[in-house]
Amino acid sequence: MEVIFLGTGTSHGVPMIACDCAVCTSTKPRDRRMRASIHVVMDGLHIQVDAAPEFRLQCVREKISRIDHFILTHGHADHIVGMDDLRRFCDLREGVALPVYSTDEGLGRILSIYPYAILERAISKGYAAFQLQLMPGLLEFPQGTIASTLLPHGGVNTLGLVFTERSSGRKFAYYTDCKRVPAEALDLARGADVMVLDGLRPAEHPTHMNIAEALVAATEIDAPITYLTHLTHAVSQDDETRLLPPNVRFAYDGLRLTLG
Repeated sequence: MEVIFLGTGTSHGVPMIACDCAVCTSTKPRDRRMRASIHVVMDGLHIQVDAAPEFRLQCVREKISRIDHFILTHGHADHIVGMDDLRRFCDLREGVALPVYSTDEGLGRILSIYPYAILERAISKGYAAFQLQLMPGLLEFPQGTIASTLLPHGGVNTLGLVFTERSSGRKFAYYTDCKRVPAEALDLARGADVMVLDGLRPAEHPTHMNIAEALVAATEIDAPITYLTHLTHAVSQDDETRLLPPNVRFAYDGLRLTLG
């Protein structure tokens, strides 16, 4: 299994507009963050999770050339507004609609923003086509499974996702944009080889876990390695050794993990 972090930042991005703080003016590559999304490959099956405003740039940078399935964790702007750029991947499927999975809330947002793309086939080359499906508790493919759980995020629920590759047995869990990890989500993630958690910033936030809250969840799940994502400009990569235990790291744009 391969996991590519296309972006690890918040809805503001880093550097943030009109900010001259130490992180926003940093020249260190890991302190520059596009909005959060990942690309997962299980035995050749390509799954894209979320489409940030910079999705096109992220795909070009990381040379993403195929998407078989798309999962929207929730309908907030920093995760959905790049979906129009999925049109190129529809072209590469010869116009056949891309399977798109989300919650009821997420599917409703897609319908309202992209009504022109809800088709079995693209109307012409260069157009998007989405086949909308409610994300089940378990998606099964010959290459592996994707289990889902709901995570509280303010007034909506976010999809927490656990990928298990069939050939290697490797397990990867991705819990972005959440204020806490409920008991059933903790149980689902246990045994993961790699865990990813929302860890917004040191200070508390009403709808996201801060670093301290994420570390509590990381301890309960007890994965060999945990990465924190959706980081604001209040977090510098230089803070890693100061703020985090040895088995927790800050994710960064362009990070690639190979499991198995």
